[in-house]
Amino acid sequence: MTDVVTYHLDNRVATIAISNGKVNALSHAVFDGLNDALDQAENDEAVVVLTGQAGIFSAGYDLKEMKAGVDAATHLVRKGSTFCRRLLSFPTPIIAACSGHAIAKGAFILLASDLRLGAQGAFKVSLNEVAIGMTMHHAGIELARNRLTPACFQRSVVNAEMFSPETAVQAGFLDILVPADQLLASARNEAARMADTLDMRAHAQTKLKARADYLNLLNEAIEKDADAGMSF
Repeated sequence: MTDVVTYHLDNRVATIAISNGKVNALSHAVFDGLNDALDQAENDEAVVVLTGQAGIFSAGYDLKEMKAGVDAATHLVRKGSTFCRRLLSFPTPIIAACSGHAIAKGAFILLASDLRLGAQGAFKVSLNEVAIGMTMHHAGIELARNRLTPACFQRSVVNAEMFSPETAVQAGFLDILVPADQLLASARNEAARMADTLDMRAHAQTKLKARADYLNLLNEAIEKDADAGMSF
């Protein structure tokens, strides 16, 4: 796809990997690459495995782009929120293979994926916006509210608590933990199982029906964030 996002198709499983520096920062270029990769996966009718680099899924938005001004930050956040909405309505399953730390937007991508596998290890998962001087955006609040337990929603969104992979499962960020060296194989096995057992038309229609109100709520939240503007 690009030098920061790669795409590999094996039978009906598409592996999309982010590789953008040591923190896997999510920039405009990364989101453009991710959307191109999803376009290809949709064309291939493939189940998607979305992953990062060893030790880091993503530490969130590219701070250089976020600090370039209110308009730049607002545009990047809108692109990121719209990407998460796309994951939630994608016609085939999205499996996140969380390869290490998942902070801020990296954690939001987990919250928007259908199945989340995490690597065991000394990794952190966190929505750290309020710790870095950013008021949580409306779309982020709704993404967290939909997937996290009520108690951990408060601890994560309001208190910016850091979770280990084990406590991230309890909170609702992750579903399954596996040894780090088995993560990608495990995620691809789950994807292959889904490709073999699910009727993708029924999957897509059920996903849209089950999430109809939620997707409408996200649409409203994304527009609220655009109107309010984002800045540090």
